[in-house]
Amino acid sequence: MNSQCYAVAMDLGVCQLRNFSISFLSSALGKESASVRVDNSSSGASVVAIDNKIEQAMDLVKSHLMYAVREEVEVLKEQIKELIERNTQLEQENNLLKTLASPEQMAQFQAQVQTGGSPTGAAQPPVPAGPSMQNSGTSA
Repeated sequence: MNSQCYAVAMDLGVCQLRNFSISFLSSALGKESASVRVDNSSSGASVVAIDNKIEQAMDLVKSHLMYAVREEVEVLKEQIKELIERNTQLEQENNLLKTLASPEQMAQFQAQVQTGGSPTGAAQPPVPAGPSMQNSGTSA
């Protein structure tokens, strides 16, 4: 164990954090911080230098996290935009289907919804699509 680390848990934790910060800086910032060494004399200048390096490392981590969060926010905004567009499309389709459905079909649908049945169940006869159904009903 390094001579500046003490048996007290708090001092030991601080010492380990400083040693980790120095090794982190060495790997993250490259050769610039590789020359940082812990001074066994524990002078005030070395503590300040280490604290500065810790602050630089924390700023680096913060900037990386902020960048990642900004990217995630952009992805989520795009997903929200796509979902809003899809919702609008489905609402328009739903309104169109409601206007094209006959009152009997709407009543049957409402009855199935209230009983919890499937609106596409086997009891429902198939509905022909298009205006041919309307024309055949008026010619009889």
